[in-house]
Amino acid sequence: MRHGKKFNHLGRKAAHRKSMLSNMATSLILHKRISTTLAKAKELKKYVEPLITRAKEDTTHNRRVAFSYLKNKEAIVALFGEVIAKVGTRPGGYTRIIKTGFRLGDNAEMCIIELVDFNELMLKEAKPAKKTTRRSRRSSGKSEEAPVSPAVEAKTEETQAPEASTDSPETEEK
Repeated sequence: MRHGKKFNHLGRKAAHRKSMLSNMATSLILHKRISTTLAKAKELKKYVEPLITRAKEDTTHNRRVAFSYLKNKEAIVALFGEVIAKVGTRPGGYTRIIKTGFRLGDNAEMCIIELVDFNELMLKEAKPAKKTTRRSRRSSGKSEEAPVSPAVEAKTEETQAPEASTDSPETEEK
């Protein structure tokens, strides 16, 4: 029985799982995007996002804690340097998981996990979407200023004339 299972053990012993997540986090920080299985990506997200949050405050203690997780000097320099420069203002959600299909050999669900602000294609698509405006079907102020044709004026006068004649029978009786 697996009582109290709080996370996916990924079919590995604790030491193997810890070193695998450390290596994957290092690769993600250095390369900004890696391809892996969906289960590993979900566990990596839980592993790397607290590190990025901790890196927002550049202190010796935070660098040592991050180094105890990553065990790679280049990754620490990249994390506290260029990664925090881009995602430092973000309140959370530093990674994105994009499903890519199934692996050919064992049909495992594959995905790409990436750091959010480093994907230039997603950033370019987001900017033009903000510029577009929705138009309503109601007429704008320009159509009211446009000259009305005489035929349209005649139709409006005909519809208004019967409404104005309702007061006339009362005045004739007096």
